[in-house]
Amino acid sequence: MRKARVTVIGSLNVDMVTVTSTIPEQGETVRGDRFATMCGGKGANQAIACARLGAEVRFIGCVGDDAFGQMMLDNLQQEQIHTEGVDIISEVASGTASIIVNDGDNRIIVVPGANGLLTPDHIRRHAETIRSSDVILMQLEIPLPAVREALSIAAESHVPVILNPAPAMPLTDEMLAHVSILTPNEHELAALFGGDDSEQAFEWKTAIRSMPGRIVLTRGADGAYWSDTACHLYHQPGYEVNVIDTTGAGDTFNGALAVLLAEGNSMDDAVHGAVAASALAVTQFGAQSGMPTRSRLEQQLKED
Repeated sequence: MRKARVTVIGSLNVDMVTVTSTIPEQGETVRGDRFATMCGGKGANQAIACARLGAEVRFIGCVGDDAFGQMMLDNLQQEQIHTEGVDIISEVASGTASIIVNDGDNRIIVVPGANGLLTPDHIRRHAETIRSSDVILMQLEIPLPAVREALSIAAESHVPVILNPAPAMPLTDEMLAHVSILTPNEHELAALFGGDDSEQAFEWKTAIRSMPGRIVLTRGADGAYWSDTACHLYHQPGYEVNVIDTTGAGDTFNGALAVLLAEGNSMDDAVHGAVAASALAVTQFGAQSGMPTRSRLEQQLKED
């Protein structure tokens, strides 16, 4: 049986992570606990989550012609991810993310760099990779014209697309029509529908049912919610774990969901597995270091 073929189109960043017990106020200097430089970016994180879970993964994106760019390419290749679709852009810095981790939660500042130069033409040059995939997995840390082009090519070839709409932003009806599954958190879901998740009036359950069978909502420790095509709402509870770093949880969820659906699993089983995988990911420091292998995930599911 061949591996599931997942193509990830997205961002590659170097994460510069500071762990601190105190968040500084404006103008204040505090002493941090530790610092690390690691490969990240939602695209790269999700690709590695897919590869660890046994998929054949191809990546489409951009890096700069700098040490960070080579570091990220080497990192993908070490995970057996195909990088022929990654362009190296001259005289442009690679993407970076400055991450502050405090009490198990995180605050992130992203500088797109080369990620912002991913164009529709670049996507068209790799159209055959998209057409030959079982699933396409994308996020919104790359320019919307590139996302739109990938959606169009996938739709023409009837290739399902999972879109993680992060960072949060509104999308056109045309783009949404070409998405097979959306995987927002509550804030991102509100942005898609022009609402405000801080308002009690925002009915996220109603929003899920407005696109029956096409939205999987992640809610952190509460797990995930989704509806079937008949608008019945389902809930996969989260796991009680010792949370060390939540940075890669959502990306692990998306990678696991993509692989499990590409393998032909039901939505129920795929969401169950994705919630379990994301729970395992938060028990270690760093976005990618905690992402589980397939054997580790299967062990966790057997223990349920």
